[in-house]
Amino acid sequence: MSSAPGGLGFIGLGVMGEPICRNLALKAGVSVSAYDRDAAPLARLAALGVRAADSVKAVAEQADIVFLSLPSGEVVAELARAADGLLAAVRRGQIVVDLGTSPVELTRQLAREFAGRGASFVDAPVARTRAAAEAGTLSVMAGADAEIFRQLRPLLGMFASDVTHCGAVGCGQVVKILNNMVLFETVVALSEAHAIGTRSGVDPQLLFDTLSKGSADSFALRNHGMKSILTGQFPERAFSAEYARKDLSYALRLAQESAVDASGARNADGWLRQAIEAGDGELYFPVISRLIGRKH
Repeated sequence: MSSAPGGLGFIGLGVMGEPICRNLALKAGVSVSAYDRDAAPLARLAALGVRAADSVKAVAEQADIVFLSLPSGEVVAELARAADGLLAAVRRGQIVVDLGTSPVELTRQLAREFAGRGASFVDAPVARTRAAAEAGTLSVMAGADAEIFRQLRPLLGMFASDVTHCGAVGCGQVVKILNNMVLFETVVALSEAHAIGTRSGVDPQLLFDTLSKGSADSFALRNHGMKSILTGQFPERAFSAEYARKDLSYALRLAQESAVDASGARNADGWLRQAIEAGDGELYFPVISRLIGRKH
């Protein structure tokens, strides 16, 4: 790909990171090096020519643009600020792209720290499912200055069908955090509707099918509702209750900073907390429907 200035790096090959890295390896037309503590995804990606790096520093040395797909902003900060981390290894002109969901102020602070090294740190959190990551149809919400976004846009399009430039650094995180907040609150509403409808004598399949034909239709209904709440399927290695609560904590922090009484978000947080306390923290977060549906 001619618009990429050199090799690409990828750190974090988990549920979303591995398929995103795979799409880049297949489409970018430049070398890709990757690092993860788990050797299994590195072995799978090796068949596509992805080179396994033995450290974060090694990735930074081999790539002009480094993508991060990590569990939280706190992990991103730790990886960046470690003695042998990204800030110690980056060089002038490099771009580091956080594809995960991280706190807004932390993102902006890291951007300042990377700028002090002559490098750029931008946020481009992804939304949608692992299946979308596999298909290259994620949604990306980017926070970057216009020129950096122009450089990244072709690469982001290799794993996303929708790429939105949300504004300066941090704005992508604001939009992604609010996207997730709305999703979590919607899943609470669907769980309540499922419980009420079932106890009132309505077939839950009929209920959700009919909701999908009216103004209650939504992505959450068709995916989280029909594929998880309705079937009672809450697998591991999906978007867990623990991850959901982590993201929701970022939304609640933003709400507090903005002096907004986000009571709906607090309610969703309460259900996620109860699911985690019940031992379901590693399960797909619509597992909250089991708690909401229980008779008290």
